[in-house]
Amino acid sequence: MNPFDIEITATAKAELQEAAQRISEESSPAIAAAWLDRLLQTIDTLRYHPLRCPLARENDHFPEEIRVLAYGRHRSQRRILFTVEGSTVTVLYIRHGARGELTL
Repeated sequence: MNPFDIEITATAKAELQEAAQRISEESSPAIAAAWLDRLLQTIDTLRYHPLRCPLARENDHFPEEIRVLAYGRHRSQRRILFTVEGSTVTVLYIRHGARGELTL
């Protein structure tokens, strides 16, 4: 099986930068860099078997199928929301787990 391509939207990239900046300010730049590296490694796992991830609770609000991959634990958990179309996984949003449901 060929791996899927991964695209990250500008919105998701901005959410990543914002989260990393907050972690850097609250903890340290080194902790933020390590957190970001692990999160990107988690996203990279979507190259293989992205359909293993369940449909997101937001799925009914979108015309395409929206899936979710959780990253982290408890207070710092992030929800990686993505679509799969053909051979491409598109990461749409990276939302804090405590945030409410996303709608269009």
